[in-house]
Amino acid sequence: MKFAGAASFLLLAASAQTALGFSPVHSHAAASSISRTAFVPRSTAGSAPRVSSSPRASASSASRSAMSMYTVGVVGATGAVGKEIVGCLDKSSLSVERLRIFGSARSAGTTRETETKFGDVEVELFDVDEARKCDVVFLAVSGDFSLEWAEKLAEGEDGAVVIDNSSAFRYDPDVPLVVPEINADACKTSKLIANPNCTTAIGLMALWPLHKLFKLKRVLMSTYQAASGAGQPGMDELWSETKAVVNGEKDRADHKVFAHPLPFNVIPHIDKFQENGYTKEEMKVTWETRKICGLPD
Repeated sequence: MKFAGAASFLLLAASAQTALGFSPVHSHAAASSISRTAFVPRSTAGSAPRVSSSPRASASSASRSAMSMYTVGVVGATGAVGKEIVGCLDKSSLSVERLRIFGSARSAGTTRETETKFGDVEVELFDVDEARKCDVVFLAVSGDFSLEWAEKLAEGEDGAVVIDNSSAFRYDPDVPLVVPEINADACKTSKLIANPNCTTAIGLMALWPLHKLFKLKRVLMSTYQAASGAGQPGMDELWSETKAVVNGEKDRADHKVFAHPLPFNVIPHIDKFQENGYTKEEMKVTWETRKICGLPD
């Protein structure tokens, strides 16, 4: 289910073209009188054009730039979610001229076979100044990394549009939490955008139309989440421990990533229990639904 977040990422970026007056840049030329609320970080050639902050002007600008080409960066592209983002970019209608992959010192200089239209891409050592040269930067990294770097990547008129997949900014009142089909307009207030939990993103696609028509009072939601929710380490543990049990190497699977052995098992517990008796994973859906839909506590 966590891979659903990758699809939300791409919808966010694509919606920026058509709904938010988003214009790309491939050089750091001086910007002239750009409104932050118009969500136009830069221009493709020379100085950025003067853009009105009105919705009508923004929509017009977006229409003119619909065929623009974008430089997109992915931080964490070697992980499970990062790989999925690259795969979604390959299939997306978003016009990507160049894909840049940023990683740690351990992976920098290596070449990633993306098996996409982007071909083989060399991993660059993550550097704020270099990443800011991208039009859009997807963060498929830990919350701690996002807290340290996301705002630095997005700040200023020449910063990138940053879409963060972690939970770092989901509950920050100054950072929009966005499902594009529901509240894409919220992106107009910030170049740093938070991506919701996978359960929230999928569930709201069904709940939002019902809420608009009838107003929801109570929702009972059951999810059955895959090992991929714990990223590549979770999938690796499921595979290796399943193989060990099936091959007779051990009677019971071991576990390090999960609280209990996952092979041939269902664990009715995700994340830590809260004071109200619900787990944090359950409460995420409540908190995020309220923020995205503009509902009171």
